[in-house]
Amino acid sequence: MFSNFNGGILEAKVKDMLISSERVAHVQVANNLEHALLVLTRSGYTAIPVLDPMYKLQGLISTPVILDAIMGLQRIEFEELENKKVSEVMKTDIPRLFIGDRIKKGLEMLIDHPFVCVEDEDGVFEGIITRRAILKELEKHI
Repeated sequence: MFSNFNGGILEAKVKDMLISSERVAHVQVANNLEHALLVLTRSGYTAIPVLDPMYKLQGLISTPVILDAIMGLQRIEFEELENKKVSEVMKTDIPRLFIGDRIKKGLEMLIDHPFVCVEDEDGVFEGIITRRAILKELEKHI
């Protein structure tokens, strides 16, 4: 199936398939969970990047993480949506790519994740690379 595939796409840089940070929904570390859930719901995403005030990537927040944070023993504690901050519950151990990395490295990460955040050498969030974007480009070559 891949006999005509020359591997050129694998040598491309992440920046060539990047969805720019301006087009990616995100929240700030100081936002409360209510705001994060609103952004997630309105955007239609299940996970989004979390940035600090200097736009440095700090982690990811997702709907399941938020729901887990407000789940009590007997009931869902909706009041915690206002009280808890994104920084208290976000996932910080996330896959990351640098803007100069090759697509091959991103492809390996995208096996287990629908998107991977991309940052510059200073940790500033540049955007995301998605499984969909890679597959669309790959389709052109097969």
